[in-house]
Amino acid sequence: MKIRQLVLREIFQRSNQLIFSLLSITLGIAIIVSIKNITVFSEKAVSRELDSLGANILILPKSANVQDYYSADFQDIEIPEDYVNILLNSDLKGLDNLSPKLSMPVEVNGKKVILTGILPKNEFKSKAMWQGALGVFSRPEWCGTVPVIPGLSGSKNNIVRKRVIDDLAANSVLIGYEISVSLGIKEADFITIAGEKFKVEAVLPMTGTIDDSRVFAHLHTVQKISGKQSKLNVIEIVGCCSQISKGLVQRINELLPNAKVVTITQIVQTQLNTNRMMNKLSLIMLIIIAVLGIAIIANYMSANVYERRREIGILSAMGATPSWIMRVFLLKACYIGIAGGLLGYVTGTVFAMILGPMFAGIPVLPLVSLFFYSMGLSIVITLIASIFPVIKATKIDPFIIMQEK
Repeated sequence: MKIRQLVLREIFQRSNQLIFSLLSITLGIAIIVSIKNITVFSEKAVSRELDSLGANILILPKSANVQDYYSADFQDIEIPEDYVNILLNSDLKGLDNLSPKLSMPVEVNGKKVILTGILPKNEFKSKAMWQGALGVFSRPEWCGTVPVIPGLSGSKNNIVRKRVIDDLAANSVLIGYEISVSLGIKEADFITIAGEKFKVEAVLPMTGTIDDSRVFAHLHTVQKISGKQSKLNVIEIVGCCSQISKGLVQRINELLPNAKVVTITQIVQTQLNTNRMMNKLSLIMLIIIAVLGIAIIANYMSANVYERRREIGILSAMGATPSWIMRVFLLKACYIGIAGGLLGYVTGTVFAMILGPMFAGIPVLPLVSLFFYSMGLSIVITLIASIFPVIKATKIDPFIIMQEK
């Protein structure tokens, strides 16, 4: 009889002893798969939420600080617009979007406000809040086609109410929500800035940020009004948080030694801390499950060796070598590991798909990578747990066993 047939027959003949061990390894793997599955999709959800907040790296003039950025009180300190080209032509990884800006104080209807020059396409890309609430989207590739608006496809009424903005003309502006309310300015109105008339292309949605109290025009228009050609006050960067943790800010500092590079730490640390917390929780659960699984499987295998010691003795007396006996028990451990890994992956994935939306508020889908992870982990746990019982089985003396009553 082949080893595989012997092991399978023994498993099915003594299935009652196997159920508890298989159940324990299945539940252990299921818990780990559930946590890891939810962790992956939770990190993606956090990333999307943080991306909606916009820039997390600022490049400022050397003598400026973050307070100057929020108040737009840069006065006569600038950085050259060439910094944008230097960054774009560099080999830095993690620069997801760059938004160069130039701000200056102006008066609108007798009220002092901040006029900020932007490159519209760059700004729209980094401002998910503008896109989601106002509908500031890129123009369709083919003229006359209906723009695809996320979450609104198929609704003609919503499409009609949404604006599609691809660029800002030299005489167009975007108005922050607070300015619109306080001055009674509406879309398509005309306002005067620095002696020039501008059309209000759109009123921005309320974001709860400094954008609410600013007027936005094309960067080149503001440079012309201020007389600061090819100058900027700040470059806002949407940077990949994982690259920031690997030293992206330091590398930008080395690339632009005459500028000040800072991170908006609250945004970056939120994502990094969340990711670390979920990964630590996953690691803690992995250790706990591994220890419990090894203990339970080791106890089962030890009991199995003790119950089968007479059979092992007979096989040894018939010429079975210690290595052959070892292969029998290790193959059995592998079968248990494969079954536990498969059942654990399926159970854990189902748990994650149910509990993810229920408790974390995020949709969770099956991850194929976790299948291989669960199978490998389950087999490793069962093999480690079987080592000492298997060694004990190979040392059974058939002559002593035969003398037992």
